[in-house]
Amino acid sequence: MNIIGIAALYHDSSACLLIDGKLKSAAQEERFTRIKHDKSFPINAIKFCLKQNDLVIDDIDLIVFYEKPFIKFDRIINTLQYEAPFAFSFFRNSILEWTKTKLWIPSLIKSKLAYKDKVIFSEHHEAHAAASFFTSPFEESAILTIDGVGEKTCTSIAIGRGNTVTLLKEQHYPHSIGLLYSAFTQYCGFKVNSGEYKLMGLAPYGKPVYKQLILDHIVSYSNEGVIEVNMNYFAFERGISTINSNFCKLFGKDTRQPEAKMDAFYFDVANSIQAVIEDIIICLANYAKQVTGLDNLCLSGGVALNCKANGELIKQGIFKNFWVQPSAGDAGCAIGAAYLGYYHYSKQSRIILDTTLNIQTYLGPSYSHDVIRTQLDTFNLKYNILSDKERSSYIANALSHKMIIGWFRGKMEFGPRALGNRSILASPLFEDMKQYLNLRIKKREGFRPFAPIVLEDFSDQWFEECTMSKYMTYTYSSSRKEDIPSCIHEDGTARVQTLSKADNEALYNVITAFKTITNCPVLINTSFNVRGEPIVASPLDALKCFFQTDIDILVLEDFVVTKTDNPNPSLTLLTPNYYELD
Repeated sequence: MNIIGIAALYHDSSACLLIDGKLKSAAQEERFTRIKHDKSFPINAIKFCLKQNDLVIDDIDLIVFYEKPFIKFDRIINTLQYEAPFAFSFFRNSILEWTKTKLWIPSLIKSKLAYKDKVIFSEHHEAHAAASFFTSPFEESAILTIDGVGEKTCTSIAIGRGNTVTLLKEQHYPHSIGLLYSAFTQYCGFKVNSGEYKLMGLAPYGKPVYKQLILDHIVSYSNEGVIEVNMNYFAFERGISTINSNFCKLFGKDTRQPEAKMDAFYFDVANSIQAVIEDIIICLANYAKQVTGLDNLCLSGGVALNCKANGELIKQGIFKNFWVQPSAGDAGCAIGAAYLGYYHYSKQSRIILDTTLNIQTYLGPSYSHDVIRTQLDTFNLKYNILSDKERSSYIANALSHKMIIGWFRGKMEFGPRALGNRSILASPLFEDMKQYLNLRIKKREGFRPFAPIVLEDFSDQWFEECTMSKYMTYTYSSSRKEDIPSCIHEDGTARVQTLSKADNEALYNVITAFKTITNCPVLINTSFNVRGEPIVASPLDALKCFFQTDIDILVLEDFVVTKTDNPNPSLTLLTPNYYELD
């Protein structure tokens, strides 16, 4: 049975393919269009999924869309009526898109794909919950989903058993933890639905000076985790801004302008809202435990990508076992929708996945040696072809001498994080490496932290109580900042990825060789892109990023390209694309 899941038309459009209940391929549309967080219909992602598995559209038995548009439209219309006349411009700008496209999803799918069979819908939070539970190793689990808003739901508690997911508790718009966090994202000068991870990275530089102010005026919550947002401080219902002038008056300072100098005030604001969010999530987890009585917890929704909150939740010991879906945001809803089609609609038996291996993210396109060689020859580039042993030794030695590596091998990752196939690698041993990577390679703000990738066998020696963390979904404390200063954040934590040989043998061998030279089994692993650009997808994307930054060496499968061998590359490779700043 072949099922396509689709998430689209809001942000982070994506598609996936299930074959007989097994997740075979998945990709975000942004990787093909090069438009970050692209919301358009994921035609390229769908075509990739089909081609990768030697299928055509007539081979597809079912397509599942990740939410129910009419319910969402009803919520939007009701909100606009309540906010009239202040929301008229938002109504005018959005009504055409809804009436022409978003309300007619089956027609859109069938016309775009020449598809003739059935299209069904899941609910948004149901898709989130399913994506988390059905990719987990648990036979039964509590499921906590926290995001901005789906159709109406912003927070939900569900229970997963066998091949079913059942929503138990819901909190509806506008009382949203995700929208609350996004409001502070905007206030600190970052882009909503894009810069929330920046706010999380900013928080450790400050103190929770404004935590009580937030709790006294902006948000309150009960022992059941039911939150109440004071809408006197927000404007997102009018579709113009997340916050209003009352919000700024409360804090005594205007919204920080994008690219303006960052001062200590915004550090403290970021730390304060992070502390509030962590307390609310812990409260919700306690209530989920009370409601379900289970020992396992699955987390999903965009807020589940807040790895600092996830790390704090683990420390509480509320649940024995945790699973965070690696693509926990809306892109991952394509996976949840497809699984709901397989288990709920088609009544198939549950397949329990092995999460001890990284099989959840390496789902995108890969490129053959012939394709890569042709691309290199097209631009008359010089290169070397090295065996695995030669390449591992060469790259490890370069890393130990402070060189930066662009690493492009295997299938592209699905989800927001590069996990070793579309990565930039660097040594964590140099104190100034974080600043260098941020400013010279990534072209972004200097405060942004970098994540370590560590050999799994040594992870608990470098990061406290960390034994397996394959998807960078948790932070762990470390007492070894002096040893690896450029990947331990200001609060003494790091967003850790652990790696076994079975996960990614080529990268495992590089880190092993680096350990032989330096006695350190840790590298910096950051996504292969520059600020505002989606993670590179193709060899051409990688070559452009390589030649337009200060990356020293590019690995494309077994091909190794250096700047010194190619001092005068084609202007095509040197001409930058324009990427809207995130």
